[in-house]
Amino acid sequence: MSGAQDSLEIKFRLIDGSDIGPKSFPAATSVATLKESILSQWPKDKENAPKTVKDVKIISAGKILENNRTVADCRSPLYDVPGGVTTMHVLVSQPPQEKDIIGCWGFT
Repeated sequence: MSGAQDSLEIKFRLIDGSDIGPKSFPAATSVATLKESILSQWPKDKENAPKTVKDVKIISAGKILENNRTVADCRSPLYDVPGGVTTMHVLVSQPPQEKDIIGCWGFT
């Protein structure tokens, strides 16, 4: 592997269309580590910020990435453009509010 293939430039697209990054990640970086990076770089002025890594889902090429996978595992031939930046989408799952849980079951 050449030096360019040992890492991948990634930017993370948030639900409102803004981005975190781009930043270079080694090919051996786990998806869990990408999520930690997202958490640490989350814009302070954004609402609905994830509280833990479990709240973050990363989507690449239409697939939700599993925590134990690496950046190299997630590569697509389409991403191997020299000097290119890969965009991964970020979803934040919010825990249901207590009133939502009560409403779902019809209890009062």
